[in-house]
Amino acid sequence: MTITICISHKEDVDGLSSAILVNCAFKKKVSVLLVDYANLINKLEKLLKNLLPVTKGYNRIFICDLGLNKKNQYTFISILSKMVTLGYKVTYIDHHDLEEETKKEIKKIGVDLIHSTQECTSVHVYKKYKKKLSSNASFFAAAGALTDYLDNKPIASSLIPRYDRQFLMLESTALSYMISSNQNNEEYLYNIVNVLSGMKFPHEIEGGFIEAEKYAKKISNAISSISNEIKTKDNLALVQNNLDLASSTVVNFVLGMSEKKIAMVYKYKEEKDAFIISIRGSKDCNVHLGRIVNEIASTLGGSGGGHDKACGAVIPKDSFNKFVELVDTKISG
Repeated sequence: MTITICISHKEDVDGLSSAILVNCAFKKKVSVLLVDYANLINKLEKLLKNLLPVTKGYNRIFICDLGLNKKNQYTFISILSKMVTLGYKVTYIDHHDLEEETKKEIKKIGVDLIHSTQECTSVHVYKKYKKKLSSNASFFAAAGALTDYLDNKPIASSLIPRYDRQFLMLESTALSYMISSNQNNEEYLYNIVNVLSGMKFPHEIEGGFIEAEKYAKKISNAISSISNEIKTKDNLALVQNNLDLASSTVVNFVLGMSEKKIAMVYKYKEEKDAFIISIRGSKDCNVHLGRIVNEIASTLGGSGGGHDKACGAVIPKDSFNKFVELVDTKISG
């Protein structure tokens, strides 16, 4: 019996769209596993323990929209190597910053690597399996690009005009809010994948737009409550997120209100004794934030990384102030 597994990012439209496109390309016979960065390795290790050696069939494992950092990249490669040894065809599709040496190691163990920072992951998936997908599938690649702020890239910019831009913005933003408001409700996230894999639009998810409206109201209330709590350094603005909102949602407002080069929103996680941090850069930020954060976080016993102007980190509580100081200094150029 052929087994197809898709492990994808659960926190945004690009991640869920990637899972939807893989699901559709392989006719819904896909076991989808949604994860975040914090539990990626644990989920992969648990999956590995339950994998049986492939004796027949063509068994596939897809890993989508899950970037690596200095802390987890070698463990990640080791796990994938064991999956390949068991006989699985492993495909890693991603668009986050990846060191050249890491790319070589991934390819060396026999993994099919589809990677470029020039397009979002769902666009990469769409391009790779376009012949297996219906024409409507391009919506999910376009939505992933729009919400990941990569809609001006070559492939994405050719997909977006296929849809009325207002319709695409409404549908993809509503989907983003549905996802963000249900990060603690995985059943809802899997339902999104299942429903939209039927080539339906987000407005067809029962009660979905009501969920999005509730989340929009939370965001509106948050803007006024955090505006007086923002602290500033030479080059960055930061605020602690004590709200029932994803930090990635709040951080863009902080960036706009502060007019600093970068904004940082952090939330304390007691079970980790660490801060979960979301970071965004303005157009005046002329350094690659993902690389800088990856480097600094690894030296402080944490982890981090991402794109040039959007990234995140997990930093031990005792190292947080040092992290802020080092980031502020690094972006002074």
